[in-house]
Parts: sequence; structure tokens; C-alpha cells
Amino acid sequence: MLRIAHVSDLHVLSRTGVEWRRILFNKRITGLANLVLRRGRVHRRDYLLAVLASAAAHADHVVVTGDITNLALESEYEESRRLLDGVARSAEVTVVPGNHDIYLPSVARERRFFHHFGAFLRSDLPAFAVDLPAGSYPVVKLRGPAAIIALSSAVPRPPFVAAGVVGEAQRAALTRLLAHPEVARRTPVVLIHHPPVDGRSRLARFRDGLVDAASLRSVLEPLERGLVLFGHLHVRVRCVLKTAAGALDVVAASGAALDHPDSSIRAGFNLYEIDDHGRIATVEAHVFDPEGGTLRRTTIAAREGCV
Repeated sequence: MLRIAHVSDLHVLSRTGVEWRRILFNKRITGLANLVLRRGRVHRRDYLLAVLASAAAHADHVVVTGDITNLALESEYEESRRLLDGVARSAEVTVVPGNHDIYLPSVARERRFFHHFGAFLRSDLPAFAVDLPAGSYPVVKLRGPAAIIALSSAVPRPPFVAAGVVGEAQRAALTRLLAHPEVARRTPVVLIHHPPVDGRSRLARFRDGLVDAASLRSVLEPLERGLVLFGHLHVRVRCVLKTAAGALDVVAASGAALDHPDSSIRAGFNLYEIDDHGRIATVEAHVFDPEGGTLRRTTIAAREGCV
């Protein structure tokens, strides 16, 4: 049984304080305003540490679906890497970038995400990858019954826009990758930050959804089974996406540090178990309990139809 823990949206803050010279006169000032007005009150470091420790203890592989940092500051990248190195002492780690990790064009040009997290992005089939702002994707790791496939949807955007895109080149590479015999015989576990299914209004999808979600779903259409894991929305949800050959479980993890009364939003991680035959045996959530300071296991109810 392969056990995969899914965490997302860590939003690790700079422990050295605000680096004003790197924030003024660019998009980061809007992120700082969000931090001061809202995010600083709901993201708790003690919750995050408990979630990461529990995820590492329960899983063979921990996957992180983006927004690891809050403003893509160097100090945030360094602290995030330190935290994930701690996880990697107990379980393998794979990450994908979120919009907060590729906050500015300069961060993309300098490939800061790959510089810090490249150790978690070593592909078993690197020839299928294409160069993108956050590194080379798709990344695939062939692990027992599963093919863990990391995609990048993170691109720099202007202020107040957080939408993502997979892009034609990466979609074409993913199509070729899924046809590879070593991938095709395994259950795919696709990682992406932005929602591949999204029932919100067209305006909301344009502002912070996945621009080419329908095109990505078309690439996944031939699959018989698998998991598609994402974050970004800060809510824990699960739906069944019908395909031409079967169905995919599409599951979102909430923010790993969120303090919220709603248990579908509060900090935690999801746990998936894939048996030796490639069947998805378990889909559950481990949610932080503020009173006991521990994580409690609960189900994630699936709804039929994702879009």
C-alpha cells in the first residue's frame, strides 16, 4: 500500500520580518496588505508544524500543491525549504508551485522556485519535461503502483490577478508522458495548484482560476482511474470527474496552517492509499483540532460530477 499525504497552501511567512525594499512598488505590496488585513490572523505556524509532522508520520510520500511561500521572498523560500527538509527525513517530498511562489516576473526569470525546491523535483522521465518559469515540467516519479505527476500552473500575474495556466507545451508533454508504458501501467496522481474543475463564475475563474482547465481535462479524458490533487481555493473538497474510460477522483486540500471554525477549511492534510493493484483504497482528511492540539481523521464526501 502506497500512502500519499497531500498538503497545500502553506503560505510560509518571512521570519525575519518584512523586507520593505523588496515589497514597495511591485505586486508584493498587495500581498502585504492581504497579510495585514486578513491572512496574518488566520494562518498559524503552530498548526502548520503539527500538520507537516503528522503528514510525514502517516505517509510514504508527501505532496505539496503550491503556495508554499507567501510573497516569494528569499527568506520565505529558505524557511520553507528548512520545513520541507524536516518532512523529507521521514517521507519523500514532491512539490508544485503556486501563484504566490512565482509572484513577480523577476522570481520567474531567476527560477527561484526550482533553485530552492529542485531536490524535490527530480523526474524519472526528464525527457518529457518542458522549460517553464518554475522549472521543467511535467515531473514524474514512478513509485510502486502510482505515477506521481507534478504540473506547473504558476505564472507571474499583475496585481489582483492570481489565475494560472498549464499551457499548450506542457499539455502536449503530459499527453506523451501519459502514453509512456511505465506511466500507463500505473495509477496517475496528478498534482497542480489551480483548480482543474471550477464551478465559480466566469469572472472568478478569469481572476484566479485555471485559464485552460477545460484543455487540461481533455488531456486526462482517456484515463480509466487516478487522482487529481490541487489547492488554491483553501477548502477541502472532492468530486468525481467522469472520463471516456472511467472516472478520476479530484480532491483539494485546504491551507495547511489555516485557523477556521469550518472543518472543511481548517488546517490539515489529506491522506490517500493506493493498493498494489493500483486501486485507490482510501481518501480521507486529517484535520487539526484546536482544543486537543492533534489531528482528527474524517471522511471527505465525494459528489458526483465536477463541472
